[in-house]
Amino acid sequence: MTSRRHFGNVRKLPSGHWQASYWHEGQRHTAPVTFKTKADGLAYLASIETGIRRGGWIDPSAGQVKLSDYATKWLGHRPGLAERTVELYRYLLNSHIEPTFGATTLASITPSAVRNWHAKLSTRHATTAAKAYRLLSQIMRTAVADEVITRSPCQVKGAAVEHAPERPTASVAEVAALAEAMPDHMRVAVLLAAWCQLRRGELLGLRRRDVDLLHGALSVTVTRTKLMSGEMIDKAPKSDAARRTVAVPSHVLPAIAYHLERFVDAEPDALVLTGKQGAPLRPQVLATAWNTARAKIGRTDLRLHDLRHSGLTWAAATGATVAELQRRAGHASPTAALRYQHATRDRDKAIAEALGQLAENANVVALRPDREHSPLAPTGQ
Repeated sequence: MTSRRHFGNVRKLPSGHWQASYWHEGQRHTAPVTFKTKADGLAYLASIETGIRRGGWIDPSAGQVKLSDYATKWLGHRPGLAERTVELYRYLLNSHIEPTFGATTLASITPSAVRNWHAKLSTRHATTAAKAYRLLSQIMRTAVADEVITRSPCQVKGAAVEHAPERPTASVAEVAALAEAMPDHMRVAVLLAAWCQLRRGELLGLRRRDVDLLHGALSVTVTRTKLMSGEMIDKAPKSDAARRTVAVPSHVLPAIAYHLERFVDAEPDALVLTGKQGAPLRPQVLATAWNTARAKIGRTDLRLHDLRHSGLTWAAATGATVAELQRRAGHASPTAALRYQHATRDRDKAIAEALGQLAENANVVALRPDREHSPLAPTGQ
């Protein structure tokens, strides 16, 4: 049985379901699913007709590609991604996205399915859930741009935001103790991480030519990173902002000079951090030494990256602006630098207390009980 209307056709199949089809741009298109009732089929055709009139028509068959196939193609079309980023994306796809959506067609992935998937993953791994959701959302946005689907199913507000807990900070004295507790050829790593706010990859990639003792500065031009395979690679900094020159606090320069003289080869390309035998320092060797040092001073809660966090917190406490913190840290946007403004607020409290002490030393009170309307009256009058 076939029923005709102004746009498209619906016909009843032997199964009892209804099939909808229509012609567009000289080609017949059949709905990717059948319908339980004729009314459902007509409603589908009405939505297609509306989309065509508004210029938002997408071939329904395009959305029948499986998520795993589309994701593979999506990743292959991004040659500019860093190797570590590609590794991360493959891990997220293989471990967290494709087990749920890999065999599902793009058009069949619904907002509720994405919401349920994210909620379950968040209960186990909140940070991983945010990373996986961001990746799925990027893939789906591309599918919309490619006119494969009309709307992304990733509609969970705030799901892409990582809510990392506030990291602990070390005091200046603790950093000195940590450096003292490290093996002699690795002490400078603690000082550079805290006082120059270098990341681990920046520490491992630092070379003699990058250190300018005369002008008290060092340049971040290369980072040394470990892939999941265990291979160590040299690559450019993570962003243009991360490629920077950092002024070295004067009290750290003698320690750097000592380290260069004793542990670093004379060639300009020689790595600043090496193992005992002069080979490039492996991240796991640095991690082992760090774990021993932090245990020795009773701060097992500190990660090596927390030294960078501590140094930026100290810089904020000196009154450094967000722009200054951003430049020194190598942040691509001011958002990351804003997290250190709590130190500025703490510093503001210290300033207020200092002002109060200044008034006390000058023998001034803000309001004497016997002179209610005379603020800042000197005492003894």
